[in-house]
Amino acid sequence: MTTPRTPAPALTTPAPDATAPVLHQVPTPGTALWVSAHPHADSLNGALTRAGVEELSTRREVATSDLYAQGFDPALRPAELGPLGERALSDEVREEQRKLASAELLILQFPLWWYGTPAILKGWLDRVLTEGFAYGDLDPELGVPRRYGDGGLAGRRALVVVSAGEDANSIGPRGISGDLDAILFPLTHGTLWYVGIEVLDLHVITDADGLDPAAVARETDRLRARVRGLDEERPVPYRRLRDGEYAGTRALREDLLPGRTDLAIHRR
Repeated sequence: MTTPRTPAPALTTPAPDATAPVLHQVPTPGTALWVSAHPHADSLNGALTRAGVEELSTRREVATSDLYAQGFDPALRPAELGPLGERALSDEVREEQRKLASAELLILQFPLWWYGTPAILKGWLDRVLTEGFAYGDLDPELGVPRRYGDGGLAGRRALVVVSAGEDANSIGPRGISGDLDAILFPLTHGTLWYVGIEVLDLHVITDADGLDPAAVARETDRLRARVRGLDEERPVPYRRLRDGEYAGTRALREDLLPGRTDLAIHRR
């Protein structure tokens, strides 16, 4: 399956160009964008969205994108993949880019469906994080792509809030379904970190299909508490491309954690 992302350039590094424009969507301090992807407003996810947005609004100016309520179209159009100067972005995509460009904090909230995001959220990422907006330029000093820790959306942080029907053991480090941090690595590292967004530890709600009203209340309180403390949290310490640890091959240097191939090698 192809991806809308432009392939990485050849491994030969071009000469740095200090005059080349640098992508930077400057966020507005004290702002946030809460993106939710669940079809039912009366669901657990709906309750969590309302509680989280309400709590966050006491600290930040919060914009929201309820993708199902908006009727967001997740299908990437051929016209959106042409040459940069000829791409035709729809009004709905430009509006989402406007909200994201302003936001200093991004929250992505969704149920885990078949060990990934709902298609509507995947389509939001495909259509909104476009080349020339979120990525696509070179580091003017090093001549390497501004990716993985740098890019058009650097200067932001993101929290992923995910509900799962399975219990904590099933999606834990030795769980039969796989470790959730590894399952969502394509989102946290391969998408958000790729365009320069620092990622906070996942906020996970397990056994989501069987929570009674008291448990739902506990989960909404837990999310409120998490939101209140976000400014004090440290992001996941992913390695940056520009620091030279992937020089030449885009694989981690052999002298760093030799013999290991797990995804945790990409954390410092």
